[in-house]
Amino acid sequence: MRIAVTGSTGLIGSALVPALRADDHEVLRLVRRDGSLAADEVSWDPRAGRIDVARLRGIDAVVHLAGAGVGDARWTEDYKREIRDSRVLGTSLIAQAMAGLDPRPAALVAGSAIGFYGDTGDRAVDETSPVGTGFLAEVVQAWEESADPARQAGIRVTNARTGLVVAKEGGAWARMFPLFRWGLGGRMGDGRQYWSWISLRDEVSALTFLLTNADVVGPVNLTAPNPATNAEVTAAMGSVLGRPTLLPVPAFALRTALGEFSSEILSSARVLPHVLEQHGFTWQDRDIASAIRAAIQPAA
Repeated sequence: MRIAVTGSTGLIGSALVPALRADDHEVLRLVRRDGSLAADEVSWDPRAGRIDVARLRGIDAVVHLAGAGVGDARWTEDYKREIRDSRVLGTSLIAQAMAGLDPRPAALVAGSAIGFYGDTGDRAVDETSPVGTGFLAEVVQAWEESADPARQAGIRVTNARTGLVVAKEGGAWARMFPLFRWGLGGRMGDGRQYWSWISLRDEVSALTFLLTNADVVGPVNLTAPNPATNAEVTAAMGSVLGRPTLLPVPAFALRTALGEFSSEILSSARVLPHVLEQHGFTWQDRDIASAIRAAIQPAA
């Protein structure tokens, strides 16, 4: 397949691109610059609404992963706007470009997030559950709807609602691993909140699965089958790394340090991947300890 990928330098994209190439797919990477493009690069600018459509002719599918990091900065009003615009504008541009191609690509695997469900407490949710409340739920709903031009053009669209990716290279775990190695890790808040996670290698496998399975359409939760509470994650981190986990982080300290974003760390999301299960996807890491071990093992 000839596949275009946005967000190719991010945590997930930088693992996905070499995996696709290892499977003999041709990959084009969308980048935000005009000059000095490599042979495998396509220029685009979501904010300006500009994309080199001619370079996309003949592609079979797109994996769209680009978007500002949710935890990369304090949630000021300006940064919240950046979180939303980077997702909605980018997805809309990609979807419109795909709809205008002749021939049209077969599939769009559009990045999304389990933030769609909001705080679910102890209640398990799956792809049939309604949208939740809160800033991220509103963002994810708009994000997914912005792929409508591709849907309306008859392109198969899957919304990859990704959970917390367990990886040392980026995301929440990139910040957690050093603290736990120094013996400074501990539960956050009361530790009872559910974290719905997925290992990086399973995330890459799941995205490839969505690309190549033509009967999978709509929202798909990219999480492991066994969500863990924050206390369980803390215990697994301590066990795998051989470090004590005696220093809990009180909720008020998180709110002081992180502002509004702390609500996402302290909220609970018990998200189950029913669509992947129904279609026969196989996880390498079904429990959190396995995912942590996979994240810290040397690259092959």
